[in-house]
Amino acid sequence: MTVELLVNVTPQETRVAVVENGMLQEVFIERARCRGLVGNIYKGIVSRVLPGMQAAFIDIGLDRAAFLHASDITSAEESEKAEQNAEDSITRLLQEGQEILVQVIKDPLGTKGARLTTRITIPSRYLVFMPGAGNVGVSQRIEDEDERQRLREAVLGARGEQGGGYILRTAAEDATSEAVASDLEFLQRLWASIQEGIGKVGPGGVVHEDLPLALRVLRDISDAEVEKLRIDSRETFQRVEKFVAQFTPALKDKLEYYPGERPIFDLYGIDDEIQKALERKVQLKSGGHLVIDQTEAMTTIDVNTGAYVGHRNLEETIFKTNLEAAQAIVRQLRLRNLGGIIIVDFIDMQNEDHKRQVIRALEKHIERDQANCHISEISSLGLVQMTRKRTRESLEHILCETCPTCSGRASIKSAETVCYEIFREILREARQFDVEQLLVLASQEVVDLLLDEESTSLAELEAFIGKPIKFQVEALYSQELFDVVLL
Repeated sequence: MTVELLVNVTPQETRVAVVENGMLQEVFIERARCRGLVGNIYKGIVSRVLPGMQAAFIDIGLDRAAFLHASDITSAEESEKAEQNAEDSITRLLQEGQEILVQVIKDPLGTKGARLTTRITIPSRYLVFMPGAGNVGVSQRIEDEDERQRLREAVLGARGEQGGGYILRTAAEDATSEAVASDLEFLQRLWASIQEGIGKVGPGGVVHEDLPLALRVLRDISDAEVEKLRIDSRETFQRVEKFVAQFTPALKDKLEYYPGERPIFDLYGIDDEIQKALERKVQLKSGGHLVIDQTEAMTTIDVNTGAYVGHRNLEETIFKTNLEAAQAIVRQLRLRNLGGIIIVDFIDMQNEDHKRQVIRALEKHIERDQANCHISEISSLGLVQMTRKRTRESLEHILCETCPTCSGRASIKSAETVCYEIFREILREARQFDVEQLLVLASQEVVDLLLDEESTSLAELEAFIGKPIKFQVEALYSQELFDVVLL
């Protein structure tokens, strides 16, 4: 597996593309006007306590108050007590007007405010520092038991008498004890500076801001897999160069400044892939396709054979389509950054072994995903239920907005329906007011239909109300919009 990172920087936004074996797998976008908040630490003010929800709204200086649940304040033991005595637990923990140090764990999504926690975590290259804890954990993705023990001992040795808990990240695998100790020392210094900053900022102020996107991706991705990192901004390249020298020296020879006139994303067709990721339908190489619908409650993915007819029999055709779909689905989840509840409707399979193989394929491909995912078995209805942790907006929500014509319904009234609405409105107006004639303002499609296929009905309506009806095309009117003017 060869991984290339492409960083495209403009004054307005930074975009990072993760390309695996020549194919775009993930894209991260951060705009100067609305940078992501995950990882930022704030001095918040409790604005409202909600005992019924066991939560509180915290003012951290954003447009919408952020949300803090009781389970994100207390320890595991206290959470159990809180559930048993739910009525007063949150009121014991928080009071309105109280200052509290919080960290953003989820960006504001849609109409919801940011999600907060009081369990501060500060990541570095190899470690995640937890000031309020005392244990040392190791990423589950590091499977070798000897390596896990070596890393744990390296942290314990470097930590000494200092407090705080640590989690060794996947990137720490095969890292030297000196590199781990250096990371630990950096985190201790950073935490000391954060503590100093708490007294310097006012209520609702930012105490600590996470790294910008280009550096954040470098910190979080495993350098062993990265073959090349190409950046098209000289200023960003110099910043990344300093960061790499300090934290990820293994990437030094893989850094490359791209000065070409042709946009860096055009070299790999990234913009075309992003455009495809905004479409509802995804074509599979075999001729089958996926249909992806993103809603407020969940994302649904429907698998269809489409033009693929196979070579042997129906069951084999369905099996091969589902296997190909499993790989494509994981790529789309990462590329579109779809999170929350996801329902996949694979084509119905009769063979139990085929069902197991499709699920195993889905699990195998999703191992590459950095986000936490959970996949269930195929249900009695033939559906696969899965969840994917969501911390930031999906690609569609970042790049798109609700259609003003259909208001997010993904459909509009037909011209025929609008014609009949106009007829009813004309009757309503003619009965209420004494006018000489009526003028209908509508879109080109509606006016054409009224004067063509509905001309007989229109003549009958004019005879019935005894008034002439005129029409005027309004180019700016959508198909659903019309006005009946009394003259």
